[in-house]
Amino acid sequence: MTAPIKLYRNPKSGHCHRVELILAFLDLPYETIDVDMANGAHKASEFLKISPFGLVPAIDDGGYTLADSNAIITYLVLTYAKGSDWMPEEPKVAAEVQRWLTVAADNIYSGPCAARLVKVFGVTLDHEAAVAKAHDLFKVMETHLTRRDWLAADTITIADVAGYSYIAHAPEGGVDLNPYPNIRAWLDRIEAQPRFVEMAKSPIPELI
Repeated sequence: MTAPIKLYRNPKSGHCHRVELILAFLDLPYETIDVDMANGAHKASEFLKISPFGLVPAIDDGGYTLADSNAIITYLVLTYAKGSDWMPEEPKVAAEVQRWLTVAADNIYSGPCAARLVKVFGVTLDHEAAVAKAHDLFKVMETHLTRRDWLAADTITIADVAGYSYIAHAPEGGVDLNPYPNIRAWLDRIEAQPRFVEMAKSPIPELI
């Protein structure tokens, strides 16, 4: 790799942060390029060549471009850390990783992510329903993490990376994490990893 990987992002996006996390964890050289989405930069023709749906995150790795956060973290691990614990090859464990990537794209997106979109970005969504979905998810995760440290394997994997950002920042969407000590301990373990990088914080609203 002769040049840093370009990461096109919104610094307050959890989808973008999960990509930045794996770049940092793998100690890959990268540069961040903040896309001015408020002024429509994500819909400009040049950006659409990189991300056809006009979404962040997207990367440019030496001319290879890719959008979608879960696709990107999978690509990065298979390209630069294949055979590592980040994406186990044993079929049952690999399936567990895939299951939690699906949770990130579904339950996390429609729960804590959606609730945060309302409070941080003013997106018109059903906030009450999103908060309820977040708590439904967190109850399952809290039980799942009762006797294990990580979501899919005995060590941290991309499943944990995909789940971290929106759950860690759930309070910004009005979702209380205090009832979930196992989840909070899991977040602490991720934050204790070498080269961990934080996501930009937003004000936490009063919980109703």
